[in-house]
Amino acid sequence: MTEASAPAPYGATIAEGEKPAIPLVSDAYRRYALLLLMLVYTVNFLDRQIVTILAEPIKNDLHIADWQIGLMTGFAFAVFYTVLGLPIARLAESFNRVWIIGASLTVWSGFTLACGAAGNFVQLVLCRIGVGIGEAGCTPTAHSLISDYTPKEKRASALAFFSIGTPLGGLLGLAMGGVIADAWGWRTAFLVAGLPGLLFALIVFLTMREPRNALPPEARAQHAPGKGHFKATLQYLSSKPTFWFVAFAAAIKAFIGYGHAPFTASFFFRNHGEEVASLAAMFGLKSAGFLGLALGLMGGAAGVISSWLGGFIADQAAKRDLRAYMSVPAIASLLSPCAFVFAMLVDSAVAALFILLIPGLLGSLWYGPVYATAQGLVPIQMRATTASIMLFIINMVGLGLGPLAVGVLSDVLAGPMGMGSAEGVRWALIISAMLGVGAFGLFWMARRTIREEMVS
Repeated sequence: MTEASAPAPYGATIAEGEKPAIPLVSDAYRRYALLLLMLVYTVNFLDRQIVTILAEPIKNDLHIADWQIGLMTGFAFAVFYTVLGLPIARLAESFNRVWIIGASLTVWSGFTLACGAAGNFVQLVLCRIGVGIGEAGCTPTAHSLISDYTPKEKRASALAFFSIGTPLGGLLGLAMGGVIADAWGWRTAFLVAGLPGLLFALIVFLTMREPRNALPPEARAQHAPGKGHFKATLQYLSSKPTFWFVAFAAAIKAFIGYGHAPFTASFFFRNHGEEVASLAAMFGLKSAGFLGLALGLMGGAAGVISSWLGGFIADQAAKRDLRAYMSVPAIASLLSPCAFVFAMLVDSAVAALFILLIPGLLGSLWYGPVYATAQGLVPIQMRATTASIMLFIINMVGLGLGPLAVGVLSDVLAGPMGMGSAEGVRWALIISAMLGVGAFGLFWMARRTIREEMVS
């Protein structure tokens, strides 16, 4: 397969692999399902990322170090999130995916509420682990559902639209978390963040459709993977260099993004504290509320545009050459660190915030192309498991190690290296940003093999 195929007509089926084709849903229902899943993913990231704007008040209240912030926001969450994602994805290959998403949403929302009641650091870490356990059932399952709902020539755009939940959830988490924390404290912010998920869980259970149910029972049974399915998927992927290049390139991007998230606000508090306080006062806010709104609205809006644009550009360009799926994130990975370093070094908080719009516009371009590539490299019955393997790599490296590594580096630079906490966090962010050059190299290597390896 060297070129993208023409769009399938309405009512056609997705005939991939050797399994019976799953009928496409109507255009209207597909739009509704994509919107609902995107909103679920927004809640997913809101609950996951709200802790980043609350890191500084939690640090001061519980008297913890930067490495503990990294442990709480990254590693403790990521280990359970990524490991459990594998068996849940295996279940999603044959079990009702709507039920999996609804149950997962209920669990992680409940544990987000529990974070607000945590009495010490250990309890808070345990609650964050609970959030990770619940969220493990969301993304691979949703990717599999979306791929069944959507014709392959629109898959990058559909998955990019779903991925808008990442910047949108981050926007809401930062903006809402900062304002609520200033007014009522960080515990109340967790309580407010956990409530919407319970409502969305009910909507999912009542209105979402499992497309496999449209198949006759004998055909449905053929979609259920047999014993050794996970091993078979790994063996299949072992012959796909594109998958591994893309997965580790995306892992580097996630390492940078997740690693920066808990410490970007801390950078402004420590390096531009007086200016931030002055700016906040102009709007009748305190520093955390202002910074949460500024970072959330500017970074979130840029991320939403970036996520959608990456999928749109990739789908349009891939009609001529599938290598565009890799060209888009590769070029963005090379340009983004330059603007980020400049933002870290300018003397003005206002200038730094506006410059950060550039890496914000470039930082999410990879979502749609990367996730669509993973789904297109394998037959239909391996999609959820493939998504979970990719997310395992991305999140163990990115979410698991990113915040912890940046936090440890910040502590080392601040203490043993004698830079102090302000310069320590600045240079920890700069050093980690330069890893984007490695992501560029891996994306470019995947560009060489993607046309020959796409199958669905």
